[in-house]
Amino acid sequence: MSVYTPDPADLSTPAIAWACGKCREVVSAVGTVIVGKDEQLELILTTLAAGGHLLLEDVPGVAKTLAAQSTAQALGLDFRRIQFVPDLLPGDIMGSFIYDSRADSFRFRRGPIFTNLILADEINRGTPKTQSALLEAMQEQQVTVEGQSFALDKPFMVVATQNPLEFEGTYPLPEAQIDRFLARLSMGYPSPEAEREMLARRQARQADAVTLSPVLSKQDFLEIQRAIETVHVNPDIHSYIVQIVAKTRDDRRVQLGASPRGSLAVFKLSRSRAMMQGRDFVTPDDVKAVAVPALAHRVLLRPELWAERISGETIVQDALEETPVPKAEWR
Repeated sequence: MSVYTPDPADLSTPAIAWACGKCREVVSAVGTVIVGKDEQLELILTTLAAGGHLLLEDVPGVAKTLAAQSTAQALGLDFRRIQFVPDLLPGDIMGSFIYDSRADSFRFRRGPIFTNLILADEINRGTPKTQSALLEAMQEQQVTVEGQSFALDKPFMVVATQNPLEFEGTYPLPEAQIDRFLARLSMGYPSPEAEREMLARRQARQADAVTLSPVLSKQDFLEIQRAIETVHVNPDIHSYIVQIVAKTRDDRRVQLGASPRGSLAVFKLSRSRAMMQGRDFVTPDDVKAVAVPALAHRVLLRPELWAERISGETIVQDALEETPVPKAEWR
């Protein structure tokens, strides 16, 4: 997803124009902390604006946690970080009932999940029981404790991080939970120029900690999400998305292809990206830009292919190349 400065003629509606401008301000603000990663920062914001959960999967030290924290600060959202460890219990996340001696009754004490943006740091270090505690929250926007359901604040998103190279003391996420993430993203190493700039900025501020002032308010963010719902998607784009997803299921190298939730993920991210580009309509380029982050983690390869360096990304890229691009008037 390339950095793009929208032409005023493309800003089709006042709501989209306003939302696009605000999102650019957020990316610019976070870019003062995360150097040389505008493309990744745009995709993080694209996912959150679409109301989805994001899985940041990469090696340690490439600013996964910092990117999530800085984005939350710039968005003006309530933010909590949960460090996943083997002895973390579901009650530590969701909360529990405690006895109030003055009222002679039990009252519910809310856990850290009652916020707008959760950073589930090193999620694969938590036990399956604790990981599954997030499932209901991620899908239903509520938690259930001792038979009582409690609605979560809106907006509610989860950004989870994990190190794909480390297996000792970890519990891989099951397919059902991975499927709940709207997109998966890797930050990657910075370029030498960006890394030098990072060192220069650290020297100039004379401290490790970085705090950003909010660019948006919570209400602004909700307005951006409402603006995305006005983005038009041509029926030909619907067919294009369905064809791409279907090819991930028909590929002989695949044990399990992307589900219909994958089609919805591409649909949501395409609309969000169109807004980020200053348009109120989706084009095939939007679909191409988000297809790999939206679908690659939903593709389960055949076990015998582990040594052939074939990945979910390969399957989705091949599907994009084999699917004819529709040609129409997208407005």
